[in-house]
Amino acid sequence: MKDTFQIKPEEREKILKSYFRNGVDGPLDTFPSKEKRKYIIAEEIIKRFEKDVQYTEKEVNDTLRQVYADFATIRRFFIDNGMMRRHDDGKTYWIEGEDHGSSSESV
Repeated sequence: MKDTFQIKPEEREKILKSYFRNGVDGPLDTFPSKEKRKYIIAEEIIKRFEKDVQYTEKEVNDTLRQVYADFATIRRFFIDNGMMRRHDDGKTYWIEGEDHGSSSESV
């Protein structure tokens, strides 16, 4: 999905400021309905997880709950878009070593 969107740095910043009114380390005001905006927001949120670390579903939920009340929507977006992986039993989640959401990466 990453290659689908052409995102300029100034566009990314504007979107992040609109949805994270208290800064990107704070809570999300709302999860956008447009796919491009969802992806930009998800790229920022995924940075709260370390690569190659296995998380329980509870740990993922607890981290996402601090960002947005409907944490399951964001978790599902991560999985559906290959940003996060999970075992078939749904008990273990992880981010592979691929760099997701790096602000220095051109998208």
